[in-house]
Amino acid sequence: MNPPFDRTIPDAAAAEEAATRELAREIIAGLGAPVPFVSPKFFYDTLGSHLFEAITALPEYYPTRTEKALLARHAAAIARAAGAGVTLIDLGAGNCEKARLLLGELSVAQYAAVDISVDFLRGSLEALRRDHPHLDVLGIGADLSSDFALPPEVREDRRLFAYLGSSIGNFTPADAHSLLARIRGQLRRGGGLLIGVDLVKPDRVLHEAYNDALGVTAAFNLNLLRHVNARIGSDFDVRDWRHCAFFNPAHSRIEMHLEAARDLQVRWPEGSRAFAKGERIHTENSYKYRLKDFRAMLENAGFPRVESWTDDDAWFALYLASA
Repeated sequence: MNPPFDRTIPDAAAAEEAATRELAREIIAGLGAPVPFVSPKFFYDTLGSHLFEAITALPEYYPTRTEKALLARHAAAIARAAGAGVTLIDLGAGNCEKARLLLGELSVAQYAAVDISVDFLRGSLEALRRDHPHLDVLGIGADLSSDFALPPEVREDRRLFAYLGSSIGNFTPADAHSLLARIRGQLRRGGGLLIGVDLVKPDRVLHEAYNDALGVTAAFNLNLLRHVNARIGSDFDVRDWRHCAFFNPAHSRIEMHLEAARDLQVRWPEGSRAFAKGERIHTENSYKYRLKDFRAMLENAGFPRVESWTDDDAWFALYLASA
């Protein structure tokens, strides 16, 4: 049994230190932009990952349960298309719950879990190992928004990338296409991509999904400021900020922001920024696609064969794209 993360980077400590410095520079650059922003990848410290788990259980948040139902309904077709001896590469693995659904149906030779939140993923893999003691499991800390590459320990045969949970919507369409093309470039001996995509639907449904009655999504959004404080030594006070989420029809996306509740100054070592009351920090986009448009994106990214399934309301789609 191989412990996670020990085979991915020769000098893990040095690499992690360099990555930490680069992420801090990225945050500071975003805060200094004319329209300030912080990448949604910074939602996912350990607390943020747990808060997102809670979001997926909310009655307003339809994507997770809808995707699970689609996976259960079409598991046999996915397994037939994938074949035996799959190398399952779980992008944005999180708590590995999505992988558990697939491991029950697919013939998997190796499972590689990829996530930016390494500490959270480590705990998830420990639990997965207990349930699947004979499975070859590998953990990989990686930022999907960068030009990540799989380590040589990941088998090349019959790679099936799984990018579930509609996280592709966090990328602009251009960046989403670039990520799909990079995935296609890492499929050298057959295989494909299983991906969940959120579709265009009534504004009311979208609004409620990102403004739940319990305020869990608000807490998830505000926790980003705590994570930023830990990353760059800033002095954000979450009590000074409000969650703001709405659908932007011109761009077919949900936007999430944090809005200053008063005039304030935020400081960090060697820098600061003043925020006026009502000024916002843009924290996330979640693009919603039409079925045919995302199929065309997959085809343009180099996947010639694409199969798709939707729920009865056509709110969510599951695509299986073959290389």
